[in-house]
Amino acid sequence: MFKNIKAWAKNLKKQIFILYFACKDQRVPWYAKTFTICIVAYAFSPIDFIPDFIPILGYLDDVILLPLGIFLALKMIPKNILLESEVQAEKWMNNDKPKNWVAASIILFIWAFIVIWAILKIYRYFN
Repeated sequence: MFKNIKAWAKNLKKQIFILYFACKDQRVPWYAKTFTICIVAYAFSPIDFIPDFIPILGYLDDVILLPLGIFLALKMIPKNILLESEVQAEKWMNNDKPKNWVAASIILFIWAFIVIWAILKIYRYFN
């Protein structure tokens, strides 16, 4: 059973990298690129819509929402671009990947900004 889960997770990770390389391609339509960027950013983001500490519901986005978003994004992108992106993703996954601390910092900054903004809005609403 754990082998199946591990294989599923590895396939999901591969699909995320395929989408990452596909959204960098200029031939991808703007609407597909926008949706794909959102899915890839959410997949790489350390913050979820539903926090993982909430029992059962916490993993809902990781098990249902993220794969659904990946499925829809893959349907929006032309097949030839997906094939090229798959080759790039295979190469990327087989090599040592550098850690991009700048990108991680930017993502954390954006999420912190959103949380602070929401807290201030709620605070002003109740005061």
